Amino acid sequence: MNRRFFLHKLSLAGAPLLALPLLSYGNRVAPKVGRLKFITASDGHWGQPGTDYETSHRELIEAIHRENGVDFVLFNGDLIHDDPKLLPEVKSVYDQLQVPYYLARGNHDRVPAADFLRIMGQPTNHAFLANDDVGGIILDCSNEKGEYRCVDLELAKNLLDNYASLSHVFVFVHISQNDWTRHGIDCKPLLELLASYPAVRATFHGHDHDVDGQMIYRDKPFLWSGHFGGSWGNPFPSYRVCEVGEDGKASTYLKTVKDGTILNAHSL
Repeated sequence: MNRRFFLHKLSLAGAPLLALPLLSYGNRVAPKVGRLKFITASDGHWGQPGTDYETSHRELIEAIHRENGVDFVLFNGDLIHDDPKLLPEVKSVYDQLQVPYYLARGNHDRVPAADFLRIMGQPTNHAFLANDDVGGIILDCSNEKGEYRCVDLELAKNLLDNYASLSHVFVFVHISQNDWTRHGIDCKPLLELLASYPAVRATFHGHDHDVDGQMIYRDKPFLWSGHFGGSWGNPFPSYRVCEVGEDGKASTYLKTVKDGTILNAHSL
């Protein structure tokens, strides 16, 4: 297989562990009566030399504010580019959002977990209730050295157990815990763990700037959102929307930051 071709065509190609139920291409796919709507965006790389990171962040925030009924935003890692002094700067940018936001630590967020908590006000591993019956779980997969790491399985199981009775649980991990992309790592025990919880509806990744599609592992979807900053990857900065309807059905779609064009959509 031409690996480079596979990566760039992930949203359209087929492979043994890959399934992409395309609901729509260019048209909005969403519940008629919404129960929850959130946005996940990754890899802003605030402070990366040679990039216009201020513009990319401003344009993303403007795009989010054009969306209706957003309950929360989750920035799925690589908030900054290596320098710990950048973390308070990017927090001041996120604070411009008119909705709550949550954060995952990426491999370029090279600050100790204690400093991340002190500056950003959120731990690197935690869970939150989006509403009475929908929860989010954020799992850390790096450290202050920027290493690629498997998540803490014991901690992940404890968080999943706490939320097992919810109707929907969404999991966020910056680095894919399977080596099905160029920058993923082989931590399949997490995939097996996630597959064992009926409440888990989807897992969202960042990290791979040139990947914006979906993989399926034991009927569980794993999704990427491309990137909205940084110096490489897809030529279109993007973010992912997820919506849950009153009927319990969920869907997700990838949108361009520039004009909100829907690039792909999937049921969850």
